[in-house]
Amino acid sequence: MDFKDYYAILGVNKKASDADIKRAYRKLARQYHPDLNPGDKQAEAKFKEINEANEVLGDPENRRKYDELGANWRQYEQAHAGAGAGQSAQWGPFAGGGGGASYRTMTPEQMREMFGGGGGGDPFSDFFHTFFGGESGAASDGRRSARSRRPTRGHDLEQPVDLTLEEVLSGTTRRVVISGEGADRTVDVRIPAGVKDGARVRAAAKGGPGNGGEAGDLYLQVRVLPHSQFERRGQDLYSRVSAAITTAVLGGEVSVPTLGGGSVRLRVPELTAPGRVFRLRGHGLPTVGKPDERGDLYATLDVQIPSSLNEEERRHWEALKASERA
Repeated sequence: MDFKDYYAILGVNKKASDADIKRAYRKLARQYHPDLNPGDKQAEAKFKEINEANEVLGDPENRRKYDELGANWRQYEQAHAGAGAGQSAQWGPFAGGGGGASYRTMTPEQMREMFGGGGGGDPFSDFFHTFFGGESGAASDGRRSARSRRPTRGHDLEQPVDLTLEEVLSGTTRRVVISGEGADRTVDVRIPAGVKDGARVRAAAKGGPGNGGEAGDLYLQVRVLPHSQFERRGQDLYSRVSAAITTAVLGGEVSVPTLGGGSVRLRVPELTAPGRVFRLRGHGLPTVGKPDERGDLYATLDVQIPSSLNEEERRHWEALKASERA
């Protein structure tokens, strides 16, 4: 039985806070979750190992016991192996391990009370069972006795989701199918309007089921798809609008499409240079949780040159050219 360095498994040091351990566990659990690595046995084994480490370090009492064992874990293994079906195990000091120390006798019930029922189930290693679950005196038949476990929270799940800009504008609902836990189940998740690219939308208690405790959470990782007409920058939108050269010179109005499918009229002053940017207030994207707060739409003016001229148009352009030489 090899010693399990649970701190190394989670990638934290022994002085890590409870919050540090929780963050490290969630990050690794998402990375190696079997639902995101179908058929990958190494990822599955790593996921079980991560869960085992969190079962110990994520519980203050189990962590204390684990820290106390230190390098003397083999002493317990030897004492435990020597305890028969009707015998009690001999215990030495956890921290010191020095010679001449007195040993005291503990019954199996006392050992269970001291070490708790954190083990149980094949996902955990022999080391975990030995120190946090134990075996009965009938271990010679190769079977571990059942151990009660305190309720544990289910694991979090993460699912990528693609959104169009139109869906970002109005908000939408995504139906997510979750498999790998017996029968497939579906979860409807409401995605709020204005959500940003890379945001994580949380559906509380919709993740993996707990073992007597609450379920984990489901997170949707948002990716906003590119749009053919609009570019997003924060809650603002940018687009280009075409205007005839006569409108740019003499002034006039152009129609500017909006993301919602409508349009607004834009007044173009005379002698407007190509590339001028106009700001249309309140025609951008809403702010999450504040639908009345919206970004702006910025329209860049593209001046269109005629692709052909009829005789009358040519006479006018030639007259204009002649006036410029005069």
